[in-house]
Amino acid sequence: MNAKYVNTVRWKFIWAFMLSLLTGAVILLGGYRVANFLLHNNPSSPAAPALKWIVIHVGSLPVMAVVGVASFLLFFFLYTRRIVSYLEEITRGIQQITKLGEFQPIAVRTGDELGVLAENINVMSERLRQSLLEERKAVQAKNDLITGVSHDLRTPLTSILGYLEYIEQDRCREEGEIRYYVAIAYQKTLVLRKLIDDLFEYTRVNSGGLPMVAEPLDLSAFIRQLAEESVTELARAGMVYELYDTGEALWIQGAPYELLRAYENLITNAIRYGQDGRKLEIALSREGEEAVVRISNFGEMIAESDLPHIFERFYRAERSRSRHTGGSGLGLAIAKGIVERHEGSITARSDRSRTDFITRFPLLAVNP
Repeated sequence: MNAKYVNTVRWKFIWAFMLSLLTGAVILLGGYRVANFLLHNNPSSPAAPALKWIVIHVGSLPVMAVVGVASFLLFFFLYTRRIVSYLEEITRGIQQITKLGEFQPIAVRTGDELGVLAENINVMSERLRQSLLEERKAVQAKNDLITGVSHDLRTPLTSILGYLEYIEQDRCREEGEIRYYVAIAYQKTLVLRKLIDDLFEYTRVNSGGLPMVAEPLDLSAFIRQLAEESVTELARAGMVYELYDTGEALWIQGAPYELLRAYENLITNAIRYGQDGRKLEIALSREGEEAVVRISNFGEMIAESDLPHIFERFYRAERSRSRHTGGSGLGLAIAKGIVERHEGSITARSDRSRTDFITRFPLLAVNP
């Protein structure tokens, strides 16, 4: 018989039933022979008068039936004790799961249905645990997002209100002073609008609500054009760019607008934090079946403790939440979301000489 069907709870109960019957029969046979021996061969035994009384007044058949049933039940209980004990252990495990927070794995002791049940319960409890952790992280992320947005919106808004209140109360003595405060309020308004735009972009990219329209794209030509368009912004920061390109076309499946936003954020970040190095370096290469773009600046290094967190929203390596660098804390998070939507990856590394942001995308199998 196939072991798959024999090693089941049903067959274990059948074997326990049969063994209980066999054990009961052996006990009955043994008891019957002992009673016969005492009654016929050893009538002087102290137990012989009692046996005679039972046989005469009760009858041997009822006594054998009672002993047989009692022995069957006793041995059936003993033979099925391990199965029932394991079932109780599984039940306790399920009860712990219902307490939401106590996830104690159930030992898989058998290969039958109960073992499979225990294994499935362990998988379910692990998934439930992960789901609860993700839910808690989502709640924490939502709270962090609200806190970050509240802080970053309040800072420029407070300044705008302060300057407008100063003007509204006619505390300015001349038109030049009014223009000065209006100009400051205007700049703060631009900062506020930039933050709101970044928030909308971050939500759009990470929610997946809008489908991404991808098409075959030569990443080399795309980056070369973007680098040329960044010359003006680099010049304002007193920087130049150097492009390292083999000239090979790197075809990927990409959404131009999405990638434009991602690389604009990376270049803007490199300009913002790498002005001291006076140059921006862009390198294009092919590594295996991946297109690789490296954007490097030569400014202040990113601390090793900050590197794992720089792609998190509202995270700034300078620790203080001041805006002297002009960052919203969302640019790198947006870039990461866009790159990952293209099934790519983005990493960063930094030392005393340079900081690199490296993006990788799978190449198309067949060039258009």
